[in-house]
Amino acid sequence: MTRVALCQIPVVREPKTNLETARDALARAAEQGAELAVFPEATLTRFGGGVTETAEPLDGPFVSGLADAAREHGIAVIAGVFEPSGDGRVFNTAVALDAGGRLAAAYRKIHLFDSFGARESELVAPGDVPAVVELAGLRIGLITCYDVRFPELARALVDRGADAFAVIAAWGGGPMKEEHWVTLIRARAIENTTWTIAVGQAPTPSAKDGFGVGRSMLVDPMGVVRHDLGPGHAVQVGEIDPAVTASTRATLPCLDHRKLNKS
Repeated sequence: MTRVALCQIPVVREPKTNLETARDALARAAEQGAELAVFPEATLTRFGGGVTETAEPLDGPFVSGLADAAREHGIAVIAGVFEPSGDGRVFNTAVALDAGGRLAAAYRKIHLFDSFGARESELVAPGDVPAVVELAGLRIGLITCYDVRFPELARALVDRGADAFAVIAAWGGGPMKEEHWVTLIRARAIENTTWTIAVGQAPTPSAKDGFGVGRSMLVDPMGVVRHDLGPGHAVQVGEIDPAVTASTRATLPCLDHRKLNKS
């Protein structure tokens, strides 16, 4: 059994403010006995103009501050940051820190959000390597926002040994967007019979860009939503039970029944 904190925080432009918000959320997670805390995409700074100037290397002050807090509380952390890409853009990166504050993995978002009139690729360079990381007794496949619309990525992570997904997002509002978020998270859990931790940004009232609808969720391998945080700033701890995965896969062995592209 692993206790996981869904840290649905608002994100502003200033990294120092966001780091303090994250530190506070980690303290609240520790009080609830969490072993892993998952934060949204772009926890470093709000997405948009100025992100290239705000991006930091992974040994910069923001990730170092998160590492210190992880070590202080003995909690593993997953969070979204931006790092310079070398071509004038940034990488949209999910960092995974173990409970000792060590950088265990860094996943660079593969699928960029050039949809609904947005052009993420103008600011962000794509990654190309899926990532599975061992944290808090779980093998976690890392998925960032728009990635969740691509079931082949989630399946590739399962084939690499993932027994849970962490989906971090700064999901924007718009026609059917919140409905898509809920449906896609549940679909990835159901089709892979895999626990799914989905954490988005809480709405920031002062922001006008529409990013952050909340609705962070913990979904079990049968697609049951165990926790749904709604739209507000919240830290909620839930439990991931590997026995539920084993029972689900015994009843619904769809991963064993695949006929195409089975690794």
